[in-house]
Amino acid sequence: MYRNLNSFPHILRLDIAGQPIGWIDWKAAVCLYARGIVGWTLGEMVISVRGGVCARTGERSQVDVSSIIACRGQLENQKQESIPPLSNVALFERDEGTCLYCGVVFPKRDLTRDHVVPRSRGGKDTWENCVTSCKRCNHHKGNRLLKDVPGMELLALPYAPNHAEYLALVNNRRILGDQKDFLETRFSRNYPRPLLAG
Repeated sequence: MYRNLNSFPHILRLDIAGQPIGWIDWKAAVCLYARGIVGWTLGEMVISVRGGVCARTGERSQVDVSSIIACRGQLENQKQESIPPLSNVALFERDEGTCLYCGVVFPKRDLTRDHVVPRSRGGKDTWENCVTSCKRCNHHKGNRLLKDVPGMELLALPYAPNHAEYLALVNNRRILGDQKDFLETRFSRNYPRPLLAG
């Protein structure tokens, strides 16, 4: 069991049809159980929370929380965006910490977001136009298009992850095995995408 509940893994919340909605902490999961809107669960029980004693029956309440819970009804913030929000955390995870120009894996502190088509040239800040780059390659490319930089090319095509892929990317370090297995059944054929042939 986890000694520090602040480092406890998040619970994967689904809608009643089994579509991933997002990550919640164990406290929010217990509230959903207590409200009676958890329809079904998957995965292993990750925490058992004991409550108070019922004055009438003398029994102590207990909630056993599974790693994946599906909830009935409309929940707050349940609406999913068709394209997940772009962030450096998710971008660097999508590209596995690899500079998509030189192919070297770097620590996150040495990575930058590069716009394949620079914003000053009309490029958008979108998943399809952004790649992980080391500082050296980003500086070398500068404000130019790839065709204007001799010897520099993309090693893989950038793409927008679907919602299940995005949830795996933003929680990659704390995801449990059964949660990862569940999300992987909803990954697109793009994930992970192969490196382009040289």
